[in-house]
Amino acid sequence: MPAIEATGLVKRYGADTALAGLDLAVPEGTVCGLLGPNGAGKTTAVRILTTLLRPDAGHATVAGIDVVKDPAKAKAALGLVGQHAAVDEVLSGRENLQLFGRLHHLGARTATRRADELLAAFGLTDAATKSVRHYSGGMRRRLDLAAGLITEPRVLFLDEPTTGLDPRSRAEIWSAVRDLVRRGTTVLLTTQYLEEADQLADRIALLDHGRLAAEGTSDELKAVLGGDRVEVLLVDQSDVDEAAHLLAVPGLEVDRDAAKVSIPATDRVDTLSGVIRTLADAAIPAQDIAIRRPTLDEVFLHLTATEVPA
Repeated sequence: MPAIEATGLVKRYGADTALAGLDLAVPEGTVCGLLGPNGAGKTTAVRILTTLLRPDAGHATVAGIDVVKDPAKAKAALGLVGQHAAVDEVLSGRENLQLFGRLHHLGARTATRRADELLAAFGLTDAATKSVRHYSGGMRRRLDLAAGLITEPRVLFLDEPTTGLDPRSRAEIWSAVRDLVRRGTTVLLTTQYLEEADQLADRIALLDHGRLAAEGTSDELKAVLGGDRVEVLLVDQSDVDEAAHLLAVPGLEVDRDAAKVSIPATDRVDTLSGVIRTLADAAIPAQDIAIRRPTLDEVFLHLTATEVPA
């Protein structure tokens, strides 16, 4: 049974339909990246799956537990880390985690033990007694992740966990998420950063207008746009037509204004070598020759026909 499963989820707000029959399945011990433009239904889906909202139709389970029929049991099996840090700035890191433990009905001794375990796991032991107001953005976000794991949930929902963080802090969160998954936690991740989904997600679900527009690995989604290409940027614009003639293959693309020629790379190394050899034999100079793979940004634009979220 998948760790997270949704079948035909529907949610309406008056005349607006947020979810229009969403189907989703996330295997245990994996990361699923949930992407989509603003208004696609990501937040609504997460709220239903975490028992904060009831669907108008459909069925959903987390860790095999029906989130509508048995929300209390489902809550005990999941953790949720929202977009904004929920920690108290006055308390220390350890005190924050102890507080979360007591709120989840852990005994004082168990809450302290879990707090110390999580502080060590997230590299915060040296800052355990410091007030959170002195933590960096990355440290606060790691503490927030730790708080979401205080009850050792089998499934963790991360709603845009690195929004506003600098690249170093984002890398710290990515490392922490990878460690969680290695230990068996299943993660559903919503993010504004397509690079983040590319880095972390085993599979990506792309929502558009409340439905699943596409689903697969990062490479599978990129293949929608035709796979790898060898792009040649020529020194002289007048050489474009000759280069295009010499490199003529099905799928050839020519941009005369940019002095660029692009061809499909069915075999990355052989195609690249052949292009270099052909241009060298014809004495056609190039500024740059590179193998280029479609990005998730391009897949996003292609499948949703909208702007990349910012």
